[in-house]
Amino acid sequence: MAKRGVVTDYGGEELYRGDLVNYGSRQGNRVRVADGIIDRVTTRLVDGRLRPMLRVQPTGTESGFAKRRSLRKEWITTEHVRLLIPNVTGERDQ
Repeated sequence: MAKRGVVTDYGGEELYRGDLVNYGSRQGNRVRVADGIIDRVTTRLVDGRLRPMLRVQPTGTESGFAKRRSLRKEWITTEHVRLLIPNVTGERDQ
C-alpha cells in the first residue's frame, strides 16, 4: 500500500495549510516576489507526472512598484516556493 508523500518547498521544508510562504508571481511581463498563506495543498497530473500544487491567498506584501489589483486566491506550483513562517493561522493546532 502506498504512503502519501509530503509536499515540500525547494529547501525541503514541509508545506501545510495555514503556512506563510514566499513565491514568484507574474505581473504583466515582469516577475515579482509575493507572500501568501496556503489555503489548499494538492497534486495534479500534468503531462503524465504528479505535480504538487498550492492554492495561495496573497497577503498584499510583495515587491514591485505597482500594486496588485485583487487579492484573489491563485494556484501555484511548489517549484519556486519557500516557507517563511509555519502555521501562521493556527489551523494545524485544531
